[in-house]
Amino acid sequence: MEKKPGDSNRITREYFDSILLEMRHIGAVLPNTSMEFFGQQFATPVMTAALSHLAQFGYHKDGMVELAKGAAVAGAVMWAGMGSEDELERIVATGASTVKICKPEADNDVVIRKLRHAESLGCIAVGIDLDHAFNSKGEYDEIEGMPMRPKSFEELRGFVQAVNLPFIVKGVLSVRDALLCMDAGVAGIVVSHHHGIMDYAAPPLMVLPEIVATVATTQNKKGFARDVSKADAGRRNGKMQIYVDCGIDNGYDVFKCLALGADAVCAGRSLLPALSEKGGDGAAETIRSITQELAGAMARTASARLEDISADLLRLLCSNQQILPPAKILPPTKILPPTGVLPSARVLSSAEIWV
Repeated sequence: MEKKPGDSNRITREYFDSILLEMRHIGAVLPNTSMEFFGQQFATPVMTAALSHLAQFGYHKDGMVELAKGAAVAGAVMWAGMGSEDELERIVATGASTVKICKPEADNDVVIRKLRHAESLGCIAVGIDLDHAFNSKGEYDEIEGMPMRPKSFEELRGFVQAVNLPFIVKGVLSVRDALLCMDAGVAGIVVSHHHGIMDYAAPPLMVLPEIVATVATTQNKKGFARDVSKADAGRRNGKMQIYVDCGIDNGYDVFKCLALGADAVCAGRSLLPALSEKGGDGAAETIRSITQELAGAMARTASARLEDISADLLRLLCSNQQILPPAKILPPTKILPPTGVLPSARVLSSAEIWV
């Protein structure tokens, strides 16, 4: 099959594969993959993606509930996308610590009702998926007969204030939107292009370092002095959390995301084959396998904890097979992202990268 030049998923995969790891052995110890997520401890930074409609796509007749069972067994955070209230109730009943993500429906009252329903069930966080407002023709999107609309800064802040839980925005792929989320009181963002919802979308890892650096610098300057105190209370050490979605296939992908500043990742499609075959047990096995691969990379890079995984462990592969050092932090706030992968899969030469 001929490759589609603008396939954002292919570009993202090639970008992941252009980043290499150095090895460090002296003083290395057994690694610890545990993480904190809004005050709770989990065994792994590998969370499920906010999937939906798994039965409709032939993966499992009760796929979301089985996925939740697998997340609970693996000690991972469960994310739930679009679905009925009954399905969410059964997801939470599995004991999985769950994040509910709503669509940007045109009726904000419907969105708020769904957010509050999730809160009443004991979800640990809620949020909204902003990148489904339009279809590929530039028209307002419609999902299962429900009209979608883009949301303004004021509407986003209204969602944050409508609940007493950490609020997360999914579908952030720019510094601009990340800063607007921060100012709205959002507790966490998911850097994502929604599995290639737009052709030629930048790989999340390309945008991630600049988002991380700019958000950190801006928050430090502002001192978190805003009027959304209950949202701030959900932030770890007062800082907005940053997660990565799209194309997380293995533990090395997770390692690269964490090295470039992510707090955790969401894995979706990589869990589906095992989920289809074995249900929740299969999902748990895959999450554990990805986590074990992450631990292997941590052990061989002398990264004892997730916090020890840093960008200076990464190298960039050039078209001439040379390996370059990671991009330097540029004053005052900007990290130059790693080399980009062009539609032809050519990686930028050393002359085109600031090092």
